[in-house]
Amino acid sequence: MLPFRGHDESDDTISRGLFIETLSLIREHNENDESSDVSKKEKMAMVLRYVDRLGVVKERFIGVVHVTDTSSLTLKATIDFVFTENKLSMTQVRGQGYDGASNMCGEFNGLKAFILRDNKSTYYVHCFAHQLQLVMVVVAKNHDGTHDFFEQLDLVVNVVCVVCASCKRKDIIRESYKKRLQTKIGIGETETGRGLNQELSLIRA
Repeated sequence: MLPFRGHDESDDTISRGLFIETLSLIREHNENDESSDVSKKEKMAMVLRYVDRLGVVKERFIGVVHVTDTSSLTLKATIDFVFTENKLSMTQVRGQGYDGASNMCGEFNGLKAFILRDNKSTYYVHCFAHQLQLVMVVVAKNHDGTHDFFEQLDLVVNVVCVVCASCKRKDIIRESYKKRLQTKIGIGETETGRGLNQELSLIRA
């Protein structure tokens, strides 16, 4: 198993651990280190919330749909297409929820407004998940511990996903780990023996 953390994570040590070394490696080999889709395409996720025959509120993830851009007209056309493909009717929709971006909730040219023109019953509610995110951002900005926790958590998930998605990156990590391990054994920082220093796998988050 690869060590996630090192016993000394300062800049001048070779024992900083897998996470920090992986993060540094990705930054060195990717000028634009971002969490965009590997196909470089804009995507829109669609989730439906409904009430079943027993009165239980349920949510279902419909899918992720490719869109050419994020303009309100394009998003509206895509939603109409998905509804048609799934034999759904916009007349049965009773609510819609997005974040506060102008292309989503604009009063006249936002996605909200276009859907309301088709169905006056589709009342708009600001996405509660987005509101929670905004609250967390404010809390994180005012509490260093909270900010550091979510920042590290985000980096951990992104790094693991980026590494696990590429065989080449895995090979680079293994080779880097092998060289560091050889160096540490050479200077006496790591013990050798049966069952020690075995690299097994990189687990996806």
